[in-house]
Formats: sequence, structure tokens, C-alpha cells
Amino acid sequence: MTNIKEIAARAGVSPSTVSRVLNGNGYVSEDKKRRVLAASEELDYAPNLNAVSLKRGATRRIGLVAPMFDESVQRFTGGFVRAAQAGGYSVTLFITGMDRVREREALEALRHKQVDALALVIFANDLSLIESYAKYGPIVAWQRVVAEHIPSVFMNQYDGYMLGLEHLYSRGYRRICNVYGSTSRLNTVSRMDAYRDFCAAHGLDEHELEHFYEISTIEDGERIARLWTESPRRPDAFIAANDYSAAGLVAEARRLGLSVPGDFAVCGFDNLEFARLLDLTTIHYPVDLQAGNAFAIIRGRIEDIELPLRPLQFHLVQRATT
Repeated sequence: MTNIKEIAARAGVSPSTVSRVLNGNGYVSEDKKRRVLAASEELDYAPNLNAVSLKRGATRRIGLVAPMFDESVQRFTGGFVRAAQAGGYSVTLFITGMDRVREREALEALRHKQVDALALVIFANDLSLIESYAKYGPIVAWQRVVAEHIPSVFMNQYDGYMLGLEHLYSRGYRRICNVYGSTSRLNTVSRMDAYRDFCAAHGLDEHELEHFYEISTIEDGERIARLWTESPRRPDAFIAANDYSAAGLVAEARRLGLSVPGDFAVCGFDNLEFARLLDLTTIHYPVDLQAGNAFAIIRGRIEDIELPLRPLQFHLVQRATT
């Protein structure tokens, strides 16, 4: 690869003159500038961006770490990339498949200054390990975490879940079955708290029905619909962990000849694009705005500036399934 010394020899100037021309620093006569630029073009010179980044102490590149690339991750990624580009940063995507070793590669990229910061969608390693890398650059999480050095842009899903529960109650449903996600996550714990408070407020027995746990996929929802046909204590409504499990529940119910909401109502969570196509009632979750806030926190820490965060709020999107 061409280096500055070769350009200097071709142009008949010193390496320091070449450096001043290429970096736009200091005075250089027009004649020497013209010779340096001509030599650079003849030798097809391209600067080593890694070296430039090391010299400047910043890459203006942010790593975004995600387990997969489904629709909800796409929404976060899209919002984050748009905000980053508008701020003059680029984004490197690390897809880990929830593999802890691959996730460590992203953390090591931060330690070795290949990226200036990391945005974590959902992570597999222990929080203590993740937090130990925060000394190398800003780390922000979408996943709800409680950590001294890792801010999270989570929204309290207690509020969003309560919107769904109260909507179902207002429509006359009383035997509401909860389809929960991973019980190890704080968001699920918040939803369980919301259901407990909801039952207490309305005088309902929270243990009247059996609920579902560790649910996330379309296939999970399909299985729940089949189980409903065999259950002696049938719910009259389901509130799902996400739109995927809700969609599976609705689709399989229709294949079984059941009526939604005639036999039971279904409320999803996220408001993904396919929820509109299925006419699925759901809770809108402003993921793109969360992503924008995540970038604002990162940029603020990198550049040592104060950036405002967008206010975030859940809202119910009522459609045919309730």
C-alpha cells in the first residue's frame, strides 16, 4: 500500500508537507499542494482509517449488539442507525445468536477501540461482565437493567401491560389468561406485578386460571390455541407476551374454526407491522424512539454534551381481536 513517504518522493516534497496537505493542517504553497494531490492520485493513495482513528482517539463508529434480526430488532436498529447517521456516526452490527463468546467479541471491539461505544439490544453474558467493559467506552442497553455504569432506555412495561388488561376488562372479559415471556427478565416481572394489582383492583382471583410462561414465538401461540380447545377452564381473553405469540394464537384459532373475539379475545404487545395486517389489538411500544434516546445518551457521553431525550409512552391500538 502507498504510504506518505512514497507520495513525498513522487511529489518532491517532505513527508511533513504531504501530511499537512492530506490532513488540511498548516500552510502549504499552492504548487506543492498541487504536486502532492497529483502524486496521491497517481499512486492511488487511501488513508489507513484505523490509524487515523487511533490518532484522533475516536472512530465515530458505534457497535450495536443484537441476538437476531427479527422485526422488533429491526425497528430498534433502524431507529438507532438513522439517529447515528444524522449525528455523523456509523454503526457496526454484531449479531450474536445469544452466543456469549460472540457477544464477547463485540465487547473486545470496544476495549480495542474498534468502536467508540456499544448499544446492547439483549445480551447473554452476566451483567457484571458487561459492566466491567464500561470503562472502555459508553454502553447503553435496550434490555431493562439496573446497573451503575450502564444506562437503559427501557420503558416500564407495567404501564403498557396495564393498558391491555384494563382494555380487556372494559370490553367485558373477566377470565384473562396471561401469556408471559421469560420470567428471568425484569419486564416480565413488571407485567406479573401489573396483573396482580389489576386483579386486586377489580376483585378478581389471580389464580383462577393457569397462565403460560417462557412464551415468545408464533409456534407457542399456536400451541396455546390448541390447548384452549382441551381445557375445562377456558379463558375468555389472552394478553400475550408479544405480537408473535398473539399472532400464532389468532391464526391457529381461525384454522380450528374458532371465533376471535367470539370464543376468546387476544391482545398482543409491540404493534409490529404484521399486527395491523392481522387486525390484532396490541400495545404500541415506541421502539424507534427508544433507539434514538440510546444514541443520544451515547453521543452525549462521547462528546461530553447534554442532549435531550424524547418522552416515551405506551398506547393501546384497538383492532378486531378484542
